[in-house]
This record gives sequence, C-alpha cells and structure tokens, in this order.
Amino acid sequence: MPLSRARRFPRSRASVRDARAFVREVLTDWGHTDRLDDITLCVSELATNALLHGVPPGREYCVSLALDGSVIRLAVRDSGDRHLDVDGPEADLDACSGRGLRLAREVADDLGVTQEVVGKSVWVAFKSVPPSECAREAAY
Repeated sequence: MPLSRARRFPRSRASVRDARAFVREVLTDWGHTDRLDDITLCVSELATNALLHGVPPGREYCVSLALDGSVIRLAVRDSGDRHLDVDGPEADLDACSGRGLRLAREVADDLGVTQEVVGKSVWVAFKSVPPSECAREAAY
C-alpha cells in the first residue's frame, strides 16, 4: 500500500525552508534517504516557483510526497491560473533566474505538470533504493 503525506504552506519566503524540513522529516521517517539531497533541491525549486508565479496573495501551496514501491513522487500544488509549460524554452545561461525546472528535470527521473480544477501540480518522481537493500549493501 502506498504511503503519502501532505502539508500546506503559507505564501512566504520562510515557507520554502519549512517545505525542505517537511520533506527531510517524511523521507527520514520512511527510511528513504538515498535521494534526499535531490528531492530537497527539487522541493526548494518547485516551492520557490509556486511562490513567485503560482500562489496568489492570501493563498497557500501544498507539498505532497507519495511512496509507491521504490518510487517517490514529490508534488507542489498552487492555486494560480498561470499555465506552465515544462517543455518550453530554457532560461538564458546568463540569466539570474529561471533555472529551477531545468535543475529539477536534471536530478529527477521524471517531471510533469497536472492541471487541476484550480491551479496546477508540478511533480517530480525519483527511483529510490528500499531501506532493506541499502542495509544489505552496507553490510558487504
């Protein structure tokens, strides 16, 4: 049976730090820490994008994690009406911003956008090594 956890965060810069802490706590509880750095980077980028482009004033965004077998899925859902094209043009290499989705695409095994009735969910998926396999590998 898949595991899942979700938490809502306010529209504030400090919430990105709190979203990273939430992800670290959940993955540690589940014993899936082999991709912790990659997933933490992605939640930081996706939460920042939600704050800057997707969460209208006075609203929140939601970070969810799901574990199904050896796949961890992280999603950040906002309530904004801005459409996001993850396959659109990349940021200029000299630009000071605009690289968040590019970073997420590079470290995740899959990335996509799900349009919701209100807003959208930007998600990334990671193949993870089950804790029992990590323990066996460490024993050798």
